[in-house]
Amino acid sequence: MSQNNYYVSRRQKNWSRNQNTTRFQSAIKLGPVAHTVMVALMIIVLGLIYVTQATRTTGYDYEAQKIDSQIAEYNEQKSELEVESARLTALETIKSSSVAQEMATPSDTRYVQE
Repeated sequence: MSQNNYYVSRRQKNWSRNQNTTRFQSAIKLGPVAHTVMVALMIIVLGLIYVTQATRTTGYDYEAQKIDSQIAEYNEQKSELEVESARLTALETIKSSSVAQEMATPSDTRYVQE
């Protein structure tokens, strides 16, 4: 029977019933420096992921702000056009009214001078 480097059976370690019969033993042994380097690398990777996500949301904020400014500009143009439309339709309504058509044009006009 050959011995496996990765798993240790119950017969080799004299384990009793109702216990785990195998356990994993890593073939690679790491020292404290290697563990520290691996933890530092994990922290760096997680930090980079966080920074990437944060800059992505900032980009969305800039796009939303740009769209909001366009909406405000369009609302301002709309209000200006509504005023212009009201002004133009009011003159046309007054000119075409029956009262305005019955009025006579003045023969002589004078202006007050100061």
